[in-house]
Amino acid sequence: MRIRLYNARVLTMEKDRPIFRGEVWVEEDRILRVQEENEEEKRETEKLSSEAVSGEEPPDFHKEIDCGGNLLMPGFKNAHTHSGMTFLRSYADDLPLQKWLSEKIFPMEKKLTGEDIFHFVKLAVLEYLSSGITAIFDMYLNPGIAAHACMEMGMRCVLTSGLNDFTSSVEAVEEEYDQWNHTSPLISYQLGFHAEYTCSKKLLTQMAALVNKLKAPVYAHICETAAEVAGCKRRYGMTPLFFLDTLGMFNYGGGGFHCVHVKPEDIGLLRKRRMYVITNPGSNTKLASGIAPISLFLEKGIPVAIGTDGAASNNSLDMFKEMFLVSGLAKLKEKNAACMEAEEVLRMATVNGAAAMHLEQADVLAEGRLADMILIDLQKPNMQPVHNIEKNLVYSGSKQNVKMTMIGGKILYQDGQYHVGEEPTHIYKEVAERVARLTK
Repeated sequence: MRIRLYNARVLTMEKDRPIFRGEVWVEEDRILRVQEENEEEKRETEKLSSEAVSGEEPPDFHKEIDCGGNLLMPGFKNAHTHSGMTFLRSYADDLPLQKWLSEKIFPMEKKLTGEDIFHFVKLAVLEYLSSGITAIFDMYLNPGIAAHACMEMGMRCVLTSGLNDFTSSVEAVEEEYDQWNHTSPLISYQLGFHAEYTCSKKLLTQMAALVNKLKAPVYAHICETAAEVAGCKRRYGMTPLFFLDTLGMFNYGGGGFHCVHVKPEDIGLLRKRRMYVITNPGSNTKLASGIAPISLFLEKGIPVAIGTDGAASNNSLDMFKEMFLVSGLAKLKEKNAACMEAEEVLRMATVNGAAAMHLEQADVLAEGRLADMILIDLQKPNMQPVHNIEKNLVYSGSKQNVKMTMIGGKILYQDGQYHVGEEPTHIYKEVAERVARLTK
């Protein structure tokens, strides 16, 4: 399948490359050409369109899409989510984290079947696509189920384990790592565990041994709440980051989800271990967990990506909301309106997310990269006037501006219609029936 997307503004997200007018060609799952249309090139546009991609044969596009002057850019990377938790949206609200988990979330999750999770993930995928999200870093029960749901719908998914004392095992994590890094071009797998406070020292020691055996990065919830940090200090006399590092957990890097309550010494360790911080401002705000020191991370050279967390705690899976909160909360925390630029936040939501998820082929729009991109409708009142498109995306953009979402060269969402092999109404019905059973 060869697709030409033309008459577009193009934001490649390549460093120091400004937005330009041009077009993008796609062949199968890759970007074939990213072409600027300056005055000289405009005169050659018709010729280029009929000339060979290589040689003199015509490109023979199967589809040509007039972008109408709207914005083509890389899709957002949701670098931390729990897709299967859509069934808990608005079920357990207005509670502090520990009570929320122990009294509401964990009891409901005990009732889940694999088939339940499969359909709940499908619901999440619909929301991701309409939000311009082209890849997710998913942590939940039975990662293989999420993988199958994502493959069926065409969603790119990086899996990680939510290993803890109650679910899975280190042996299962190793099996999943091997299986899901060799099954589908849409699916990959990174090592992970839920958190220090849900894992015994024995289990964490076993996990660290696997990390060093595979020489792989590892990801977990880290320093999400003040209570988590205080509990770890009582148990081990150290912050979660330092304790886990004494086990050799971060010898090959990785990342921390949330990282709200980090201490000054934690900052140096994050940098030393080349770790990513994945911030989740919507969830942290709603659960009153706190505001992560994003400006400090950037100042110290620690890369930051953005996640939505799950629908049980956020409650929406919307990267536009997350981008606004990253910037707005940082400004509020620092009492400095200039401390967090929109362009940097946009980079967190795209390029940094791809790096944190080890999706280096899906970071920017460039020849040879994966054709994971979105089309943003600029012909909406919230995007006018167009003083600065990047700032509009972060400060006034919303899901209503997503006209198209393409993953691996396939258009999965366009102008309000899903192309995922199943009608959304069928997914909604399945979810409603299963939720009714779980909550009765």
